Amino acid sequence: MQLNQWFVTGLVEGEGCFSISFTLREKLKFGIETRPSFSISLNQRDLSLIKNLHSFFKCGAVRFSKSDRTYKFEVRALDDLMNKIIPHFEKYQLQGDKQKNFLKFKEICHKMRANLHFNKEHFIQLIEIAYSMNESGKRKHSKNDLLKIISKSMV
Repeated sequence: MQLNQWFVTGLVEGEGCFSISFTLREKLKFGIETRPSFSISLNQRDLSLIKNLHSFFKCGAVRFSKSDRTYKFEVRALDDLMNKIIPHFEKYQLQGDKQKNFLKFKEICHKMRANLHFNKEHFIQLIEIAYSMNESGKRKHSKNDLLKIISKSMV
């Protein structure tokens, strides 16, 4: 089934997520990996719709989550986010509150594409922007913990 572009945007408005997560990685410059992600989770009965989204965007992956028995379509590769996901939502804009998170997500992806996350001041800004997104979401590391790690890094 061919999906309509506006249908995809509406589905993301309700069920999608633009997020930036951080993972501790000692070998990296600041000891922190930045991981942008676009995802949509749906009940297992909507697996065919998830597969159609995967085909629509021609990137990402589909996986099953045992914990909540949903299927998730997720895109993490920066090139795919920059060349496929972001252009879609620039053209077929979100209309609700999720648009604010998208704009922040887009800004972070652009900063990463420009390698600004390798600069201490820009990396701190990136963390500040990321932690102003999805404020009701769960985070593994607090913003203050990440900022402490950066301040201790030898840069």
